[in-house]
Amino acid sequence: MDAKARNCLLQHREALEKDIKTSYIMDHMISDGFLTISEEEKVRNEPTQQQRAAMLIKMILKKDNDSYVSFYNALLHEGYKDLAALLHDGIPVVSSSSGKDSVSGITSYVRTVLCEGGVPQRPVVFVTRKKLVNAIQQKLSKLKGEPGWVTIHGMAGCGKSVLAAEAVRDHSLLEGCFPGGVHWVSVGKQDKSGLLMKLQNLCTRLDQDESFSQRLPLNIEEAKDRLRILMLRKHPRSLLILDDVWDSWVLKAFDNQCQILLTTRDKSVTDSVMGPKYVVPVESSLGKEKGLEILSLFVNMKKADLPEQAHSIIKECKGSPLVVSLIGALLRDFPNRWEYYLKQLQNKQFKRIRKSSSYDYEALDEAMSISVEMLREDIKDYYTDLSILQKDVKVPTKVLCILWDMETEEVEDILQEFVNKSLLFCDRNGKSFRYYLHDLQVDFLTEKNCSQLQDLHKKIITQFQRYHQPHTLSPDQEDCMYWYNFLAYHMASAKMHKELCALMFSLDWIKAKTELVGPAHLIHEFVEYRHILDEKDCAVSENFQEFLSLNGHLLGRQPFPNIVQLGLCEPETSEVYQQAKLQAKQEVDNGMLYLEWINKKNITNLSRLVVRPHTDAVYHACFSEDGQRIASCGADKTLQVFKAETGEKLLEIKAHEDEVLCCAFSTDDRFIATCSVDKKVKIWNSMTGELVHTYDEHSEQVNCCHFTNSSHHLLLATGSSDCFLKLWDLNQKECRNTMFGHTNSVNHCRFSPDDKLLASCSADGTLKLWDATSANERKSINVKQFFLNSEDPQEDMEVIVKCCSWSADGARIIVAAKNKIFLWNIDSRSKVADCRGHLSWVHGVMFSPDGSSFLTSSDDQTIRLWETKKVCKNSAVMLKQEVDVVFQENEVMVLAVDHIRRLQVWNWQLDKCIFLRGHQETVKDFRLLKNSRLLSWSFDGTVKVWNIITGNKEKDFVCHQGTVLSCDISHDATKFSSTSADKTAKIWSFDLLLPLHELRGHNGCVRCSAFSVDSTLLATGDDNGEIRIWNVSNGELLHLCAPLSEEGAATHGGWVTDLCFSPDGKMLISAGGYIKWWNVVTGESSQTFYTNGTNLKKIHVSPDFKTYVTVDNLGILYILQTLE
Repeated sequence: MDAKARNCLLQHREALEKDIKTSYIMDHMISDGFLTISEEEKVRNEPTQQQRAAMLIKMILKKDNDSYVSFYNALLHEGYKDLAALLHDGIPVVSSSSGKDSVSGITSYVRTVLCEGGVPQRPVVFVTRKKLVNAIQQKLSKLKGEPGWVTIHGMAGCGKSVLAAEAVRDHSLLEGCFPGGVHWVSVGKQDKSGLLMKLQNLCTRLDQDESFSQRLPLNIEEAKDRLRILMLRKHPRSLLILDDVWDSWVLKAFDNQCQILLTTRDKSVTDSVMGPKYVVPVESSLGKEKGLEILSLFVNMKKADLPEQAHSIIKECKGSPLVVSLIGALLRDFPNRWEYYLKQLQNKQFKRIRKSSSYDYEALDEAMSISVEMLREDIKDYYTDLSILQKDVKVPTKVLCILWDMETEEVEDILQEFVNKSLLFCDRNGKSFRYYLHDLQVDFLTEKNCSQLQDLHKKIITQFQRYHQPHTLSPDQEDCMYWYNFLAYHMASAKMHKELCALMFSLDWIKAKTELVGPAHLIHEFVEYRHILDEKDCAVSENFQEFLSLNGHLLGRQPFPNIVQLGLCEPETSEVYQQAKLQAKQEVDNGMLYLEWINKKNITNLSRLVVRPHTDAVYHACFSEDGQRIASCGADKTLQVFKAETGEKLLEIKAHEDEVLCCAFSTDDRFIATCSVDKKVKIWNSMTGELVHTYDEHSEQVNCCHFTNSSHHLLLATGSSDCFLKLWDLNQKECRNTMFGHTNSVNHCRFSPDDKLLASCSADGTLKLWDATSANERKSINVKQFFLNSEDPQEDMEVIVKCCSWSADGARIIVAAKNKIFLWNIDSRSKVADCRGHLSWVHGVMFSPDGSSFLTSSDDQTIRLWETKKVCKNSAVMLKQEVDVVFQENEVMVLAVDHIRRLQVWNWQLDKCIFLRGHQETVKDFRLLKNSRLLSWSFDGTVKVWNIITGNKEKDFVCHQGTVLSCDISHDATKFSSTSADKTAKIWSFDLLLPLHELRGHNGCVRCSAFSVDSTLLATGDDNGEIRIWNVSNGELLHLCAPLSEEGAATHGGWVTDLCFSPDGKMLISAGGYIKWWNVVTGESSQTFYTNGTNLKKIHVSPDFKTYVTVDNLGILYILQTLE
């Protein structure tokens, strides 16, 4: 070693010995080839941590420059950046010209990339399988920066994950093919909720500075969209590694133009995805020589010196790397027991009660059984405790500290023994350690300890309760995420039903969990444990599930809404309301503001019937022609038919081999068509459930089907991911027509009421109309253009048009995209209404035959029935009139704006009308002043004062370059404010024709303004949801309220449309997408009330500032009162 490096190490020896934990540092150095197993044993035999560190440094001082560099890198990657900095000046020049810091060929660049991407480190004992690694690298380089899939497939325990990690441990491959980095995801056997958690974690890792979004995606499709943007913009040309993929549907979430390496036991999983595909098969057996090499490394002997039993052991292990490692770890501890372990393997004493469906590994069972038996007596029970771990879940050390009631160092020492014996695996990034079992080991443990599992789960809950209160977990605690995700699972497994219900029926828990991970996982748990929750109280369970479903779109946003205020909007009989009321009353005493919606009893819920017939996501639901039945289908591969009025089940059919994506009744209600991911279309007898026809001509999954409206000549249309639409005649066995034109998957199709046109919706963002007779394209509407004003980010916005439904007259069509439903007028291409309520993405919409209601179905496992008149105002009423009424003694005066830019003043008793002419463009609004005067403002940028007795114009203020959008008059009647589309506001005196102050700073149209009661303050609100409070006397800005939040969306849910100060000037209320209360002194939000609809135009406030009235765009009236 260079003198400089040696001196540097000696200089900082004391600091190093005091701080470092040697076990993880040594793993790095063994992996690099600069420390032997026997040297590691020597260090481990020292009694204290400090003495172990001293022994390690003593060894390094006797080694070369490469060892210094390896030690330096190990410090860096274990999170000891401050200690590594001390050694930085002493780094010697390594002789290797390639810049590699060790004989293993790994450069510091590779280490950093793999560490940041979460790629697992080499096992303690590692043998190269160069031929396979080279094959994987060749396939990866064939991707050439383009999207595609490389699959490593083989049996469980054959070393696929180690090979995947080894393939990317190569400087030139990373630099040349994946300069954007490598990102590792341990997938495993997942349901949709589990997959969403994996995607959320990946998005968080890829967007650590939260530059794209401050909140987690709420459903799989949103996560897929987020992942696509992150990979495209923040991590271009990077590699995504999906480890242990079981199901093809999982891959669809990652099918978004990425380069992907995956490990799987089933090579057909990539059949459902697009792009180039390459396969590397891995034999289940290591081969005799490689097996012997692993054993030789464990026992630190040359291969040639191994005893003859070694050959028989490899044979009994059937070449499984996992099994060979287990036996090797035992022999390292007991080098004289070759014969004993061979006999144990041959005797096959451990027998499974029932074999796992996925593997039949007698050798593994035997090796595990022996390894567990050979553990020290004082730590055997700790290994049994690990039986409660779920597959593919990495557990933080802190969780096990709580379980065992021990200090971190004690726990890590025990776990390190398991790791050394290949009974457990450790994943570490910096100073954070997480532990996990191989799937096969989980199977073994749950089988072996099945009779103890309930007690083991009970133990972890009991320990948790000693250390934590569920809702007080802090996000900065290492174990926080584990408890939020698995506390309910442990309670259910422990059969602690009372505790589970107390947890799930707690507003505090819902707030804490949804604030951290969004509502989707919680809703999944309500479905998963419904049988337990319903036992306690079915109605309460429904209350909470409904509360989550209806407020899910709010619970995923930033800033997080006040959950107590949301709870106060529930029906008074609901347990959610009662908990919220209790909490609110306590907090009101401490000065918190809460509001009661006092007329909510008169408001019936927008969705009339909510049923849950399926065990997984509902993809489609439709009415029968007579409106008496509803058919639904979904991810559970079934077709269900139930009564529309009551939800009573009539039929349940196992319809397809894969998810059923769509179903449709024929016009005469005799048939139901279904189509599926299995590429088939089937026709069923709707009364008996008997199969009538099977069609199999599409080359990809079939997404939609629809019958013609006339039964005279029955045709069925289907649309598929192969981009084609096909027409079928039920009297023929083959397809009648194929329609070409879409450039991406066809998601939905619908015949017009007269059967002349067929509408189709596609992932290419268009709605196309086809001639049903000739199969020619008639019209194409780019739906994406309608969405560009929505709150979603516009760049890279992918608008997948999900589905559509025609109105009876063929003039209107409902379209669904993401979790919103829009009603469009086809001729004018204008949006008539939109409605929300579903938590997750909407898959289907459909008008009832008479048009009075429509159905929507969603990933949130609900089907909702909406009443059309409640969500859609009559489209014939296009005129919006502003009217004011004045009562003066016995006279009633009505003021209105007409369509030709005039103001009308109409005296009710005298039936006399005065016209006020003078504005050059349409009058925007007006306000009555004292002494029969009137203030009006217009699109022409002027404000005028009129005498309404004579009709004469008395003053004319030229205020703005753009439209004057609003005016307010000060309470002392000496001043007025004007706001404009030119992004400014102005303060005027009635006596002067020039403004007193021009207020600049808004970035959008200034929509409204309001003076405080004492006329010293003015509040202004703009179209970006921003509110500013100004000093009237000098025009200075005092406060900026509601800055932009996540993803550039306005915090006010859109425009600020109205403002009002409290009489004491300390509070301000604003209306927009919802209602907000502000503290004028601090400029901070005091409370938010979310209405069912949006676009509130006005907020009316009582003189005592305790009652508030508004109407939303759905026509719902809100009378709100401050909770006392």
